[in-house]
Amino acid sequence: MKRFWTDAKAVRREGGWAVELDGRSLRTPAKAALALPTEALADAIALEWADAAETVDPRAMPLTGLANAALDVVAPEPEAFAAGLAKYGESDLLCYRAEAPIALAEREAAAWDPLLAWARRRFDVDFCVTAGITHVQQPEATVTRLAHAVVTFDPFKLAGLSPLVTVGGSLVAALAVAEEAVGAEQAWLAVSLDEHWQREKWGSDAEAEVMLASRRREFFSAARFLDLLA
Repeated sequence: MKRFWTDAKAVRREGGWAVELDGRSLRTPAKAALALPTEALADAIALEWADAAETVDPRAMPLTGLANAALDVVAPEPEAFAAGLAKYGESDLLCYRAEAPIALAEREAAAWDPLLAWARRRFDVDFCVTAGITHVQQPEATVTRLAHAVVTFDPFKLAGLSPLVTVGGSLVAALAVAEEAVGAEQAWLAVSLDEHWQREKWGSDAEAEVMLASRRREFFSAARFLDLLA
């Protein structure tokens, strides 16, 4: 759509915050009021709209998109949405290591073992780690406790957690970011380790670089979204 507003600002509402464009409150694509839980998030979303070009590109408004998802997609059935994310705990990226070369396996261990160690302490669980891509069954208690951790998130936190899980392929890394156990940069380097290894060994591919950059933007936008909820 074309830009039709001059001013965008966050405004206080009963029980939360909203964003107004020339005095008119934003709504989600499903026409729900864009009711936001924190002033920081409202300010950041207002800035996305204030900085919009004459032809609006939704991809330049990732925080708005995540807030819309929280209200239109997650909020109607949060438990079902949480269950979908929790399934990633059954086949977490961090549990599947390279068989060869040994240098890659060592790099994976250096990046991934600390994240699994954190999850062991945080949730009192254990993990089955394997070499290769053949599915390995995780302990039932591990799957259950990780799922419980996810289901306790509210719709906005679930919306922010979702890209971290789906882009990175690791529920553990996503939870570590959500709980501020690691920063987004460390988590991203961990979940994109194999792609960076391939680039180092075989060189850059233009299409692959574009895809990786897009995934990185989505991952970091989600991490920022969670930060703005604090």
